[in-house]
Amino acid sequence: MLTLTYVAGLALFYAILGLIAGLTGSLFGTIGSSPWARLVIGNLLLLFGLVMLDVIPVRMPARLVTWAGGLGGGSYPAVFLLGATSGIVAAPCGAPAFAVVLTWVAATHSAVLGFVYLFVFSLGMTTVLLIVGIFSGVLAILPKPGAWMLWIKWVAGVVLLLMAEYYFLKAGQVW
Repeated sequence: MLTLTYVAGLALFYAILGLIAGLTGSLFGTIGSSPWARLVIGNLLLLFGLVMLDVIPVRMPARLVTWAGGLGGGSYPAVFLLGATSGIVAAPCGAPAFAVVLTWVAATHSAVLGFVYLFVFSLGMTTVLLIVGIFSGVLAILPKPGAWMLWIKWVAGVVLLLMAEYYFLKAGQVW
């Protein structure tokens, strides 16, 4: 049930974005194609990539860590809030597909369709999370954390830097 609550929080976050896209029309497409928006996205990806590569160390404030730890490991409202806020973090992962759906929804100018389409899109996107959450006992067969995770982190950092370069090039093409 906690897994379903988490997925519902994330799905609701995306559905609200779909609702906004449907109400505002082409606003999302206009912002997404702006060279300034691409520069901002490129710089964010550059920053995140440098953090992943440990070039820029990031330490969580102790107050935030204490607050997050006290959310009640397993309370439904806390898990729902975590799912909704993780939608912000997960958005760049599915950005190409997400952008296509948002642009299409914006063209419909329908808030209801925007809500429904993005809700269904997010359910499809979180299917793997749902399966992992339901069958979490199977996770015991996964390899233990170790040096291989540093390689995964390094590869993720390089991918973020490459994506930042892509956005910088796209912004430069306009100018």
